[in-house]
Amino acid sequence: MAYKVTIIGAGAVGSTIAYTLTVKGIASEIVMIDINTQKALGEALDIRQGTPFCDPVNIYAGTYADARNSDIVVITSGVARKPGQSRLDLAQTNVNIMKSIIPEITKNAPNAIYVFVANPVDILTYQFYKTSGLPANQIFGSGTILDTARLRARIAEYYHIAQQNVHAYVFGEHGDSSFVPWSLANIATIPVDEYKSCIEDEDKLVPPLVHDEVETYIRKSGGKIIERKGATFYAVAISVAHIIDCISDAMDTTLTVSSLMNGEYGIKDVCLST
Repeated sequence: MAYKVTIIGAGAVGSTIAYTLTVKGIASEIVMIDINTQKALGEALDIRQGTPFCDPVNIYAGTYADARNSDIVVITSGVARKPGQSRLDLAQTNVNIMKSIIPEITKNAPNAIYVFVANPVDILTYQFYKTSGLPANQIFGSGTILDTARLRARIAEYYHIAQQNVHAYVFGEHGDSSFVPWSLANIATIPVDEYKSCIEDEDKLVPPLVHDEVETYIRKSGGKIIERKGATFYAVAISVAHIIDCISDAMDTTLTVSSLMNGEYGIKDVCLST
């Protein structure tokens, strides 16, 4: 199926998303746009030269005019977190960057679904909704889908089980106020807090899973990775590619993306993941 994705921002996150979409065969056309046109050209060419071993895809660097007829626009442009920074520290700078691209991209791709990845993702998603004039159902952020992946990976690692058997979610902000609704978490239909008793025997004692420790691990993961390697981009790229795959194939699935709250849980006029 023909599916066009435009990615704004050819930095580490944007280019890794383009690479992941290519390798997984999710998009048939990928446009990369960046203020640094040479960077976009280089990233697109590097990926393009490996496409003979992938499903057919046309990937190239372009301008906002090339975004016409895009099915999805992914926005990654913005200043990246540095060691010691929180996502909220980036707010004003990245809001200003986001506002600068709105006129051109919405003029050329008014019917696309917009997926925000730049941080702070919940604030940027909301500001884009307020500023662009597009309907709320065309706009969402990656939200806590990465946090959810980190949660599932951590639980699977703890119990030495396949990650696909873990069903758990992170809600709220993609940041330090996120939380896990533990009553919804299960492993192959067994509540997480009961799973320990199902696998223990005299020779195998399993320490209890401490909720607070797991939630702290999730909240601090991004910062720890940035301290070690300067940036995070692989896991978020896989997560965003999964979002796009679900949209393109119209999968009936649950994703903890950031979207406009309209009174759910008594919350409105803000974007969060629920």
